[in-house]
Amino acid sequence: MKACLLLFFSMILFSAMGNDHPDAGWPYPFNSEHPSLPIGSPAPPFSLPGTDGKIYSLASFSKSDILVIVFTCNHCPTAQAYEDRIIQLTRDYSPKNVAVIAIMPNDPSSINLDELGYTDMGDSFEEMKLRAKEKKFNFPYLYDGENEKVSLAYGPIATPHVFIFDNKRILRYSGRIDDMEKPTKTPAQMNTRSAIDELLAGKPVSVPTTKVFGCSIKWSEKSSWIDKAKIEWAKEPVSLDTISEGGIRNLLQNHSDKLRLINVWATWCGPCVTEFSDFITMNRMYRKRDFEFISISADELAKQNKALQFLQKQEASSKNFIFSGENKYKLIEAIDPKWQGALPYTMLVEPGGKIVFAKEGIIDPAELKKAIVENPYVGRYY
Repeated sequence: MKACLLLFFSMILFSAMGNDHPDAGWPYPFNSEHPSLPIGSPAPPFSLPGTDGKIYSLASFSKSDILVIVFTCNHCPTAQAYEDRIIQLTRDYSPKNVAVIAIMPNDPSSINLDELGYTDMGDSFEEMKLRAKEKKFNFPYLYDGENEKVSLAYGPIATPHVFIFDNKRILRYSGRIDDMEKPTKTPAQMNTRSAIDELLAGKPVSVPTTKVFGCSIKWSEKSSWIDKAKIEWAKEPVSLDTISEGGIRNLLQNHSDKLRLINVWATWCGPCVTEFSDFITMNRMYRKRDFEFISISADELAKQNKALQFLQKQEASSKNFIFSGENKYKLIEAIDPKWQGALPYTMLVEPGGKIVFAKEGIIDPAELKKAIVENPYVGRYY
């Protein structure tokens, strides 16, 4: 009897699972407080802003025979893996009078930094606009993160999650796009396309529901996670060790298997101090990946305590060094012979020592995050 009960509950858990790659939340159990819209239900009304500056509602698509709503987002690796397929889906079915729209269901304030390890953008409305422009989305991309009322009415389990409605706006399909996350591999089951084709042919959808695979929805009640994370970050030890010219050259050779971000800074350098928090953010985003952040202080060794105090205030729990030599020109040559010596100086170094990004002066955080996440040692997908 106990074995049967265990099997029963395991099946329930598995059938409702989602996968939250960045925080290793798989399997993610379905939250009964946010039930998914049942097959046969009418489409809940909505009025949401799009990244194109327009407001969209159900009436906006009244002339379409079929309405496909995809709940997706910027940050999730699975969602990113499916972006091009959603674009192609729109391209293929728009001539058949099928409307495809995407809704972003996450509360941006409920997303922890370590859940952003596969992206250069979060899920704010402004970042949605940037992503839509960068990827040239050919479908409306709507924001529901402010209060999540629409998402609560539909009940997506994970991103992406597809809901397909017929010409009477009755739900006929709920589930995945296909059965293969990696965009480089061919799916065996094209579930969303099959459902659309059957509805266009006037047939019932043969497989009306499927499991979904992706990142869990970041509902507003998860915002407490952020406060807990801040408490844990504050507890992490901060240290500052000395490093010689030879030690720096060894760092630059990068004998690790990680993409290495190196920032040279000093407490007396205004731009260095101003931008340093951006490196802390990036470290917290990507440190669970094949990535590490290392800071090197160019302060005089006599100012080591001052530099350490700054790092402690910044909660810089990464690897931190201060140059032990007196000749700063040797520091410059050890870091990068192409560097002219102005601070701050930032580099991305691949395993083996190849420098793939170098910037003298203040960085553009968006540019650097993109360089990190699109590097093959990190990447946007599993």
